Amino acid sequence: MAFNIGNYSIEKPVILAPMAGVTDLPFRRLCHQHGAGLVVSEMVTSDVRLWDTNKSRMRLVHDAEVSPRSVQIAGADPEMMAQAAQQNVMLGAQIIDINMGCPAKKVLNKAAGSALLRDEALVRKILESVVSSVDVPVTLKIRTGWSEDERNGLNVARIAEQSGIQALAVHGRTRACKFKGKVEYDTIAKIKQSIAIPVFANGDIHDAQSAKHVLDYTGADAVMIGRAAQGKPWIFQEINHYLEHNEQLLAPTKEEIRDIVLNHVKALHNFYGCYMGIRIARKHVGWYLQTLADTTPFRSQFNRIEDAQEQLDLLNEFFVS
Repeated sequence: MAFNIGNYSIEKPVILAPMAGVTDLPFRRLCHQHGAGLVVSEMVTSDVRLWDTNKSRMRLVHDAEVSPRSVQIAGADPEMMAQAAQQNVMLGAQIIDINMGCPAKKVLNKAAGSALLRDEALVRKILESVVSSVDVPVTLKIRTGWSEDERNGLNVARIAEQSGIQALAVHGRTRACKFKGKVEYDTIAKIKQSIAIPVFANGDIHDAQSAKHVLDYTGADAVMIGRAAQGKPWIFQEINHYLEHNEQLLAPTKEEIRDIVLNHVKALHNFYGCYMGIRIARKHVGWYLQTLADTTPFRSQFNRIEDAQEQLDLLNEFFVS
């Protein structure tokens, strides 16, 4: 089930969706190790004047990335988007991904993300501007449309292909739905039938069976996994195994999960430094605990720790008990 994005061959049909505040370099590496065929960076603003913040600097570390290095940019100005694409390529990006799918209020307020879907002429200008400004493949993430009444995802998909976009991810909700309500995959299936570039289906894919169902139903080239990977990076292995063998992969043992969590927390400490690493580890450990259906008071105890080694020691104790 391999497919190409430009010159890059993607061997596994499961992709990690870009998620702000989640898909940092340690998490991307982890998901890649566990079978993600492609991992996409957190969204970076197209306003390069804002790149001099600590948060942006962390998001712009591309040289140590797993290959191919896909970096997502967001914005509403064609020239600024082109400039951001060029700068990211200079920093090591091998694929540029454009965000026209984010429904977050602070992104919509800047008329970026899924707000752009309302203006098809501007969509075309942005896509053509970015594609012509870099010599690496450009991909796009959209929703099925602006609202239930303006489900124009098919038009946008055709514009994307005509503009030189090399692959398209589609979230099965409109901008108006945000993350609520039922996902519909009919629009994704219609888009797949109408364009020749690879299409990735996204939205409410939470396990191996739902991944197979969505791939079969839409004919998409891959599924894109977002929130379901939080606290469960091995979901990529589970999906790959199910697609290849039509059987469930055995769940990881407690010892295997312990090793994944400890290595992830160590990687966060190393990447961010102790102060930020400790704090970012808290939310990831919270997601692992949800996956483990832990109802003990461990999480509140863990969140009070201010020392990196103490975090690791307490996690070790938790998994031994």
